Amino acid sequence: MDFALLIPLVVAVLVGVVEVAVAARAQLQVSHAAREGAREAATAPDPERAIAVVKTVLGPELASTARVVVERDHHVGGRADVTVAATHRVAGPLFGGFGVTLRGHASMRVEQ
Repeated sequence: MDFALLIPLVVAVLVGVVEVAVAARAQLQVSHAAREGAREAATAPDPERAIAVVKTVLGPELASTARVVVERDHHVGGRADVTVAATHRVAGPLFGGFGVTLRGHASMRVEQ
């Protein structure tokens, strides 16, 4: 009898742990995409190339909700900044879920 009462609690905790792990992975993906976009922005003057790299690294699910801002100085040694914000759906399959905005930012020196 006691075990039957604990099963819903154990399942809820396990689902929560999995959701936190998935959200953490998505955050790492957003940070990595910002870093790759900054690397591209540092070597190429066209901001569209950096945006394309970010969306490729994010993958189709996060790329569809991503907002990418590229700011780049036009002289060697200046800064290339890339900011990425993407919405991740938490607990979507269970009960509709809710969106969490994940953010990533990276800066690099302009090389060309």
